Amino acid sequence: MATVEDVTDALRDVIDPELGLDFVELGLIYDVEVDGGTVRVTYTLTSPGCPIGPQVSEQIEEFVGELDGVEDVQSTMTFSPPWTPDRMSEDAKFALGF
Repeated sequence: MATVEDVTDALRDVIDPELGLDFVELGLIYDVEVDGGTVRVTYTLTSPGCPIGPQVSEQIEEFVGELDGVEDVQSTMTFSPPWTPDRMSEDAKFALGF
């Protein structure tokens, strides 16, 4: 069965094409829940007008769905709370000049 850590590692493959960094480092993953074979991922985008929303959902489902024991991936986009650069890792802040 997949763990929250396994899922988080898989989510590092979801890349923001404009910034070139992954969603985990950017702080865009808000929550990961594992309940047996079901994984729920709550994520956000840098802005509500970001055009990559559907692509992100597909990538989350693809990469997480490849993990052993995962039968169902449910991805939910939210804008509450709104994303800010403060959520980024120190490495991401450095790479982007924050």
